Amino acid sequence: MKIVIINYGAGNIQSIKFAIERLGYEAYLSDDPQEIIAADKVIFPGVGEASSAMRKLNNSGLKQIIRDLKQPVLGICLGMQLMCNYSEEGSTEGLGIFDIDVLRFSNAVKVPQIGWNQISQLKTPLFEGIRDKEYVYLVHSYYAPVCKDTIAISEYELPYSAALGRDNFYGTQFHPEKSSSPGEKMLKNFLEKI
Repeated sequence: MKIVIINYGAGNIQSIKFAIERLGYEAYLSDDPQEIIAADKVIFPGVGEASSAMRKLNNSGLKQIIRDLKQPVLGICLGMQLMCNYSEEGSTEGLGIFDIDVLRFSNAVKVPQIGWNQISQLKTPLFEGIRDKEYVYLVHSYYAPVCKDTIAISEYELPYSAALGRDNFYGTQFHPEKSSSPGEKMLKNFLEKI
């Protein structure tokens, strides 16, 4: 199985690569469209600010490539947010895969949310074998509201999408590579059951 982590200069890619290697698989870092298209599984990471990350995708020509992928794709953190229609962060147009806009938490709570939080209402084989109310690791100031594509919920100020899923596309707001055994199990499910 060929696993490609999209390397577009806006991701925490080494820790994701190491997490996949701990599961016994090899992952390749690439920004080459042909390699990404040829992969069996694609991971779309993201750390940083939405508008600059989207600019990198536009400049590299990867925006349309990602949208057109037919194999399973997993967006992580900012990667998931960029898969939505729009983000309030930098007034950024996203990839439009998930039909929802990304909003900023209000000033009524400490932003960013950093640390461990529970996920619940888990759907799809992505969460097979993971208990409801399991803790995962998050670092974010923006969130995708609960919508028809929501496959897991977390709560900080209000319920929001901890994960999204539509067709061959999945996204997690949390960092599976930093989420101990539940995150490891979720990555394993993505590689073996999706």
